[in-house]
Amino acid sequence: MTAELVRGQNHPLSQVRLEIRVSAGGPVMAVATLGDESGTVPGVEWVAHPGVPTLPGLEVSRQAAADHRLAVDLDAVSAAVHRVSVLLALPAGVGGPVSFGSVAAPFVAVTGLDGTEVATYTITGLDAESAVVALELYRRQGAWKVRAVGQGYAGGLAELLTDQGLSQAHRLAAGINDAVVQGLARSVPAPPRTGDGDRSRQAAASALGPDQSGSPYGAQGTQAGTGPYGAAQNPQGPSGTGYPAGAAPPPDPDATQPTPATATTGGSIDYSHPRRQNAAPPPPAPTAPPAQPGQPARPVAGDATGWSMEERLYNQVWGMFEDLARSTAAYRSAVDFADTRMEKELDQVLSDPRSRMGGQGDAAREAAQAKHIQLVDQAREALDRDLVQLGAEADVVEPALPAAYARWDNPVWHAYRVPMEMPMAVRLGDLHLPESDPLHIPMLVRLPLERGLWIDSGRSGSSDGSFADSHELRRLAMESAVAHTARLLAVHPADEFTVHVVDPAGSGARELAPLVQSGVLAAPPAVGAAGVAAVLGRLTERVDLVQMAVRGGMADSLPPGFDTAQQLLVVNDFPHGFDDRAVTQLRYLADEGPGVGVHLMMVADREDADGYGPLLDPLWRALLRLTPVAEDHLADPWVGHAWTYEPSLVPPGSQVLQQVLAQVAAARVKY
Repeated sequence: MTAELVRGQNHPLSQVRLEIRVSAGGPVMAVATLGDESGTVPGVEWVAHPGVPTLPGLEVSRQAAADHRLAVDLDAVSAAVHRVSVLLALPAGVGGPVSFGSVAAPFVAVTGLDGTEVATYTITGLDAESAVVALELYRRQGAWKVRAVGQGYAGGLAELLTDQGLSQAHRLAAGINDAVVQGLARSVPAPPRTGDGDRSRQAAASALGPDQSGSPYGAQGTQAGTGPYGAAQNPQGPSGTGYPAGAAPPPDPDATQPTPATATTGGSIDYSHPRRQNAAPPPPAPTAPPAQPGQPARPVAGDATGWSMEERLYNQVWGMFEDLARSTAAYRSAVDFADTRMEKELDQVLSDPRSRMGGQGDAAREAAQAKHIQLVDQAREALDRDLVQLGAEADVVEPALPAAYARWDNPVWHAYRVPMEMPMAVRLGDLHLPESDPLHIPMLVRLPLERGLWIDSGRSGSSDGSFADSHELRRLAMESAVAHTARLLAVHPADEFTVHVVDPAGSGARELAPLVQSGVLAAPPAVGAAGVAAVLGRLTERVDLVQMAVRGGMADSLPPGFDTAQQLLVVNDFPHGFDDRAVTQLRYLADEGPGVGVHLMMVADREDADGYGPLLDPLWRALLRLTPVAEDHLADPWVGHAWTYEPSLVPPGSQVLQQVLAQVAAARVKY
């Protein structure tokens, strides 16, 4: 059964030898890029295009055409390849259309060697874009999937390749276009269409019909957003080898090229791999146990890429976050499309006075509503399928997480020992979406912290619509701050993390008791205006001193006895006890501190600081806002979600916090 995908939706691939068929309203260029585990294209040698149409396991057309057939053998691609992106671009300088908005919506089909369609995707919603990422094939848990992307670029192929991390994007795009322009002068007619080709053409043409013209799927822009994890979506990879402007890059003379496919003349495709080795490959990372026939592979903790189990688990959690974000975005887009389609059909019925009355109008309304229900049910079925798979993965990943990534109720804390080195990241809570509850994804933040933390103690609504008392919120906010501080202390080596606390009015004494009684603080919490000034003065002086040493190239000449550990300042009940000078110092620490190892954690209600006006707006923007109760405030601009954040708190009645802090204190005394 063919899966008809919408933007963002994915589908598993049961075959590794595939054809990707493209039908468009006019001549387009077909390009394929190979990406590493982060999605980056390291160099031009990872791009198959009309100038260099063949790569191991991949072959594209040699010229621009209205129909393309790309050959893919996923078993033959390099082990370093984790993503195959299919790109379509309009050639420039040939007198043809300059944007996809003026041609029929491109239609892409992924088929097996026998022509059986696995998945199809009609790229709707394009306007001024002249290049688009049609779809991508990507590795997930040792298996391959296809995802409908549909991300368009008004800046053309050069902008698209730049967004994929290719440093020589503009030069390569110019060379590709020149090769295509030269090829158009001696182009041959398109291959005869088979029954499947006719079907593809009809599907592409119907994309502009009444059913699709109201589709809300707008093409995404080129800006790479950042999700709550703080990781850029398009990291830059190493530079590739450039080619002279105006010339297509020549094939690598040292590389053995597969026999060129004769797709443009309707012939067969040679899928043999010239460098196939008979020797067995090295043992891979943990693999899933065999699945039942027709069922997806059972997940295994740590099956992502990475040099260590910690890195593999981090990458696996990030992959789960990305899959949940895209699956939910696909579901929401499908529901929006169903709503728009039903509204349009109802408007058509109401616009005709003859059909507004009587049984004809009722039948039309019932048909539109039935179609709406059918489309929504199909989208929900696809989302539920993805959620079941992600839930099964979460069930095996959560128990395998190390202490830095684990919840406080994870048994790993019972075997806790002070680490010898800092981990990659630390868990600050959980993330979930309304459609996916109760599936929660760990919120991991990279270390060392790049931003300070703001635990918002202000009156806000929880995710279930209830409102907590202001005094209760302040208490919960301080408990959250203590839990985050204890976790940061626990995941750092004994001598590499120092905590200072400012509590001017002493209002957080009860919640701070575990930190004070265990002896892990550098000094007792500072109280009063004098205490605030003393702590801020010392940390400000430290930032100035380290900055001067680093800028002067004399980082090794710091004073004897200088504490080189990371510093964390916990501020409670801001702005009580802060004068104008102290506020200025606090802003300075928030801006300049993270670069030299001085971090800030504020427990505050923004409304309490309204008296300072817009002076403190940069301070709040510089901090990562967390809440003591579940709240959907973390924006993900890449897919437009508002993620619900839940803090990682110690279970009621548990003594795990005291036990962990006792070990940290004992390790410091021993050190």
